[in-house]
Amino acid sequence: MCTGKCSLCIAISLYPLVLMSILCNTLLFFPGWSVKYVQEDHITQEVKYMGGIIGGGVMVLITAFYVHLIGERGCCGNRLGMFFSIVFAAVGVAGAVYSFIVALVGLSSGPLCFTDEGKWDTPFSNSYVTNHATWTQCKEPKEVVQFNIGLFISLAVASVLQALLCAAQVINGIFGCICGTCNKQPTLPHSTVLLSCSMNKIFILQTKYLDKT
Repeated sequence: MCTGKCSLCIAISLYPLVLMSILCNTLLFFPGWSVKYVQEDHITQEVKYMGGIIGGGVMVLITAFYVHLIGERGCCGNRLGMFFSIVFAAVGVAGAVYSFIVALVGLSSGPLCFTDEGKWDTPFSNSYVTNHATWTQCKEPKEVVQFNIGLFISLAVASVLQALLCAAQVINGIFGCICGTCNKQPTLPHSTVLLSCSMNKIFILQTKYLDKT
């Protein structure tokens, strides 16, 4: 596959992952599907770092846009453009790694919740994910443990896929710098070429006839 077409495939694959990251991070601001907790600032600390919005969202989206341009026929589809795609892909990798680290820390720390001790706290240890009996410590927001686990895991999976795709673009960009993008200039249709040739022949015959007369 040409490096230009490969870039286009990578960009198209990144778009839904970017949307997934932004969506997961946004939903984490509304545990229990309520806005009151964000208004009262009772939100898990790692959610405020916005790994899915800044890292897996904006940074990877910038990468996807530029890589998409590389895949399309245009001024960016050349060796210099492929070189810059390596830089943009590295930015995407950094954003995905940031998103993954935030998701991992958020998953290991557990959610901020109102505990049975009557205070807002993060009462869990690292083993709480598999120890369902401890989840009852959180009284509010409703089912916040399951809510956070599901979204942080989704965010982590999306960031891993983003990092792999951006890393693939780095490799693809290196090959593109060496070999080019395979994006050729559009050619005229076959019928147009034949018509042009016929017109030229007619013009030559007319010229010869006029010379003889």
